[in-house]
Amino acid sequence: MSASKELEGLQNKRAELEEESRSLEEKEKTMEERIKILEEKLAIQELEDKNQTMLKAVKELESKMSELEIRLKKPFAEPEPFTPPEEQPTSEKPEVTEETLQEEPIEGEADVEVTAIEEPMMPQEVEQSEEDRRKQHEKKKRRLF
Repeated sequence: MSASKELEGLQNKRAELEEESRSLEEKEKTMEERIKILEEKLAIQELEDKNQTMLKAVKELESKMSELEIRLKKPFAEPEPFTPPEEQPTSEKPEVTEETLQEEPIEGEADVEVTAIEEPMMPQEVEQSEEDRRKQHEKKKRRLF
């Protein structure tokens, strides 16, 4: 092989490699640009999703606020007083009287009288029960308003 042919072959090889290098650099540049575009699209999509969520929350709050304003503007109607339903005696219920509750003493038994003993309340229990009654009273007051 002659030196000129070898030089020509090496120059052709070099030109091919330089062309391939430019092609790869161009491809790298376009891919980097596409990556930036995709990252921007993703960031935009995330912001849109976040804004939609916040917009939904704002609309719910506005709706609740308008409902409360409407309720506030309505005249207050006093609740009707509670009237217990009248019980009508039915023939199915046997009437309970003192006579039916009393038992006749059995022969040979001694008369025994049973008396319920209430345990004395400790001062703390007395205060607690009074506090409970006050709380119940306050709850009843609030129900009326």
